[in-house]
Amino acid sequence: MVSVSMETAEQTEHRLRRVIAQAELVVHDGVWCFEESPADQPPALTAETLAVVRDQESWSRLVPLTQQGDGIERFGIFSFHFPDAADNSGFVGWLATHLKAELGTGVFVVCGSNRTRGGIYDYWGCPSDLLDQAITVVKKLRTH
Repeated sequence: MVSVSMETAEQTEHRLRRVIAQAELVVHDGVWCFEESPADQPPALTAETLAVVRDQESWSRLVPLTQQGDGIERFGIFSFHFPDAADNSGFVGWLATHLKAELGTGVFVVCGSNRTRGGIYDYWGCPSDLLDQAITVVKKLRTH
């Protein structure tokens, strides 16, 4: 269930540092990319597929990079599973702001839900050459 917290900025910071410390963090091996296909040709779902989204014109599937070529954006991926009943409202904006301030880069986030594991989970993507630095920022936030 999505919750709305009425709190000061300091209270939000404290709460979200507690949430990130409690979340299960996984750093996914390899380099990842989005493969696109036309809207009338949904992609195959495989064990390697982390996420699939679409707009009116195309499908986009997040998978390990297997092809080479110019114009293919390369991402490092990490994910969080949040514990049941954790108030993680505002987490995406909070962590994205920290990563932008520390690394100078934006991120993408794909969220899902698995009620048997506590509910919401997030896959985070950043430029693959910044993954180690992003994880350093995340680990620093998890220990304070």
